[in-house]
Amino acid sequence: MMFFVENLDLLMFVALCIFLMAGFPVAFTLGGTALLFAFMGYAFGVFDLTFVAFLKERIFGTMINQVLIAVPLFVFMGTMLERSKVAEELLETMAALFGKRPGGLGISVFLVGALLAASTGIVGATVVTMGLLSLPCMLRHGYSPSLASGVICAAGTLGQIIPPSIVLVLLGDQISNAYQEALRIKQDALWSQGVFDQTIIAEPISVGHLFAGALIPGLILVALYILYIFFLVWKKPHLVPALAKTEKVLSTRQVFQALFPPIILIVLVLGAILLGIAPPTEAASLGAVGAVFLAAIRCVQGSKRILSAGFYALCFLFALKAIWPQNISIHLAFQGSYLSLLAIILSLIFVISLLYALQQLYQQEMLRPVMETTMQTTSMVFMILIGAALFSLVFRGYGGDETIHEFLSGLPGGKISAFLITMLLMFVLGFFLDFIEITFVVVPIVAPILFMMDIHPLWLGVMMAMNLQTSFLTPPFGFALFYLRGVAPKTVKTWHIYKGVIPFIAIQLFMLIILALYPELVTALPDYLYN
Repeated sequence: MMFFVENLDLLMFVALCIFLMAGFPVAFTLGGTALLFAFMGYAFGVFDLTFVAFLKERIFGTMINQVLIAVPLFVFMGTMLERSKVAEELLETMAALFGKRPGGLGISVFLVGALLAASTGIVGATVVTMGLLSLPCMLRHGYSPSLASGVICAAGTLGQIIPPSIVLVLLGDQISNAYQEALRIKQDALWSQGVFDQTIIAEPISVGHLFAGALIPGLILVALYILYIFFLVWKKPHLVPALAKTEKVLSTRQVFQALFPPIILIVLVLGAILLGIAPPTEAASLGAVGAVFLAAIRCVQGSKRILSAGFYALCFLFALKAIWPQNISIHLAFQGSYLSLLAIILSLIFVISLLYALQQLYQQEMLRPVMETTMQTTSMVFMILIGAALFSLVFRGYGGDETIHEFLSGLPGGKISAFLITMLLMFVLGFFLDFIEITFVVVPIVAPILFMMDIHPLWLGVMMAMNLQTSFLTPPFGFALFYLRGVAPKTVKTWHIYKGVIPFIAIQLFMLIILALYPELVTALPDYLYN
């Protein structure tokens, strides 16, 4: 009994894993496990219920958190682009451009996967969309079921690492909080010794920093995937045949209409965040509105000129705001400022076009399901956040963070061993838990400890994101495999999917090794952009 009472913190974590693997809802499992062990500890006289009372301080202000507000907007953007068949049009266009050469169809899947990752940021939606659209096409043109499955799963998980990704938004918020916590602990320890070290006062880590850190590794990963296709073209060309000559040929105008608007939207959203023109919330709202225009242009049977004018008016308005923010106002317009007059005209075009787009999407019965999906996903995220906050409070009340700190600090090999153990834990948990639970539960506990060992926060965040991406691919429990299995035809067996992802798992592990050996790949762009 004494062993049971003294190790309630570790038993609490074990119980959480058991309950989650049993299939109970994640948010309520987090909160329920925390309350169960809180009252259990109170009954044994080893836990103070005051820790539970701190929950209101932990969650107060969550709904106005400027980082987390971006989550529903990015979810809306991705869901709208998925439901409106913009992804389908992208894939058809890419296949027509590259499919005439051996391996071209596989390359087009990776390129579309990268574009969808930058526009949706949702792994499940990307894998399912690519599975429904790409898999039948690849099988029809002679790709083996294993290779086709591996390509689609690998392309779908790019949404974990290529910004703007919901994974990176949530991870960035938690990394920032953990980094500030580590700095506070360091500062308190020095102050207790009468020492004030100004070097530990650092700028806060933002989502924009993490986006910048993840961009180069994400693009390198896409390049490695494509190099693997080229390797197959060289060694085993029968596995990656070209499309039949009977496939339709697209005109330059069709290619432009399919590719240019989504790419412009992605560049605007990502560029706004990376260049510091707009915070993630404003950039996400730009993406959400832009997705409304693209969906309406794709689906509406009426006048597309009004919708196109509104989309490009939005783009020009954003460009004006970025280049001459101080010169655009109604006050200056009355004084004869041509830029302000132009901005007002563009704003009127934008508002009229947006109202028309929303009205058309509502009549097409597309707006309501997209909003319902956004509400459900957002509610799930914030409920998990609240449950994770309660779990973290109770876990800290038992001294669990100190137990983990002592364990990681006492490992032979110092911070390298602590980092490897953390990555292994996250990799295994990725078999059973979604990235949201891992981000909200594991990161707040282990990240401050690793930061106190002088591990770079941006490098750790990118390594965690890519590690979770690898676990999403790994048999037998990788989430991407389940997503594809749910939409794959019966001719594609489960062992085909498992076999197909092995080369891409090896590529991702290789990429993790590269980032471990060359952290500059993560830190160079943030250092350049944010000094």
